[in-house]
Amino acid sequence: MAFDNASSTLSSPLLEEKTELDEQLGTPWKVIVLNDPVNLMNYVVMVFKKVFGYNDTKATKHMMEVHEQGKSVLWVGEREQAENYAYQLQRWRLQTILEKDD
Repeated sequence: MAFDNASSTLSSPLLEEKTELDEQLGTPWKVIVLNDPVNLMNYVVMVFKKVFGYNDTKATKHMMEVHEQGKSVLWVGEREQAENYAYQLQRWRLQTILEKDD
């Protein structure tokens, strides 16, 4: 039992240090669009092209991922830019979430 307490005490500072280090290094964030029953496929392709500058083939590939798998990771990078992309996609009425890239 004492061993468990010691390991949990030791793991907490290590987790905190890792979190601080991740923030310092700029942990990448994923911009993910979720499937919805509202937007038409050609509309979603158009939005991906406008927001990310994707060509027709890449935009269509991501749209099909959203349609078939329920979501697609459209971009990975710095948090500030990820938030900007998420905001733009949400303004186009696409369901968008951000996740830390592990």
